[in-house]
Amino acid sequence: MKNVAVILAGGIGSRMYNEAVRSTMSRSALLPKQFLEVGGRAVVEYSIDAFDSHQSIDEVAVVVHPEWRRRMEEIAEARKWRKLGKIVDGGSERYMSSLNAVMAYIDYPDDTNLLLHDAARPCVSGALIGRVAEALKHNEAVGVAVPSTDTMWEVHPDMSGEFGAGSAEFEIPRLVARIPERRLMWRAQTPQAFRLPLIRDAYQRALQDPQFRATDDCGVVRRYLPGVKIAVVEGEERNMKLTNADDMSLVQKYINSNG
Repeated sequence: MKNVAVILAGGIGSRMYNEAVRSTMSRSALLPKQFLEVGGRAVVEYSIDAFDSHQSIDEVAVVVHPEWRRRMEEIAEARKWRKLGKIVDGGSERYMSSLNAVMAYIDYPDDTNLLLHDAARPCVSGALIGRVAEALKHNEAVGVAVPSTDTMWEVHPDMSGEFGAGSAEFEIPRLVARIPERRLMWRAQTPQAFRLPLIRDAYQRALQDPQFRATDDCGVVRRYLPGVKIAVVEGEERNMKLTNADDMSLVQKYINSNG
């Protein structure tokens, strides 16, 4: 059985880009977030390091936007990772980057596993990677999540018209539809890991659906292969996703604490 870690670095970080445009942040902040520097290195390097150095990982691939491929190649040339085997072009949306990664390994043996990880989660630990790899020995699909400490609301989209909204005195932009039990709510993280034939089949089915959209790979499996059980490995708070500019200081703190 071969474990291949795929680092998804194909996004352009539009939310952080917009924040930079609206603020006085330096032009370096206009870089895609995976190429911003933290502790003197690009964010994407930390994720690659974590998987490249892990004994359970046999190969590493990086999915990157074509416009930033050369930058990724320059980093790879300088870092000389031992297990980095492929740099794959990403798509215009996140699920397309995952699909391109699956297609890049479509001819690999069926006992290959893919561990798909967001480059914007640079603080993934070796212990977490090990727990996911161990879970893959007994499950076809594995997700990572942490229990929610907040009460979660399911909210309807804009329904204010039903209440005569539009006046400044009484405007209700959204309504609470349902409040699930908090103990059942977990926040998804990555890596999300799959046996290659399974994730390949899920995406092949998804591509037949004209309404297909997805924000994570477990969601693709859940929707198109509903009979498959997805095991959940408990994640870590430090495995946060770099989303907003304010997250940079917290990522820096975690990286400093890890030496």
